[in-house]
Amino acid sequence: MNTRIVMADDHQLVRAGLRSLLESFGDVTVLAECGDGHEALALTDRHQPDVLLLDITLPGLNGLEVAARVPRASPHTRVLVLSMHAGAEYVSQALRAGVAGYLIKDSAVDELRVALDSIRAGRPYLSPAISQTVLHGFLRTGEGPPEGAQLDVLTPRQREILQLVAEGHGTRDIANRLGLSVKTVESHRSQIMDRLDIHDVPGLVRFAIRVGLVSVDSR
Repeated sequence: MNTRIVMADDHQLVRAGLRSLLESFGDVTVLAECGDGHEALALTDRHQPDVLLLDITLPGLNGLEVAARVPRASPHTRVLVLSMHAGAEYVSQALRAGVAGYLIKDSAVDELRVALDSIRAGRPYLSPAISQTVLHGFLRTGEGPPEGAQLDVLTPRQREILQLVAEGHGTRDIANRLGLSVKTVESHRSQIMDRLDIHDVPGLVRFAIRVGLVSVDSR
């Protein structure tokens, strides 16, 4: 069975290496690739791939938000996250977003083959390197909800705006990017601050980095 894939990673060299590896499998076709979250969603909508191979840290719209929106754009596409982040917080957020698999970037080459076969067969896949970490995270007791769960109090639009704020975009630029009025963006930002109980932009940036919406490198 041929597997049709769209790739999204913000590093061109990583994409080139992945494309070469995937095409060496013989039964995989890479339909398209990109380095931006919004483009990943658009390409998924256009090509309706079997699998979207997705990094978490993407500019504009992070991979977790892309994953959550994929079912509306392409109901039959399954999302395989390929990320450098192995912490339980990232993985649990990805699972809440509905991904079919999660693989870390320093995994063995053969593991990518196994992950693709698993999710094409309808079985979820977690890299063995992170499964134990996630299990421990779910079994912890006596603690409050993980910090990333606070994102659930925000609407998808608010999470998108939070990411753009954390990436350093100004209010007018965000308004232009999203087709909103400046007043609407300001209103969303005020609601974000109220819901997160964070009342300054540096605080929002620190929060966004901690929960994986942006990386330090993207600042």
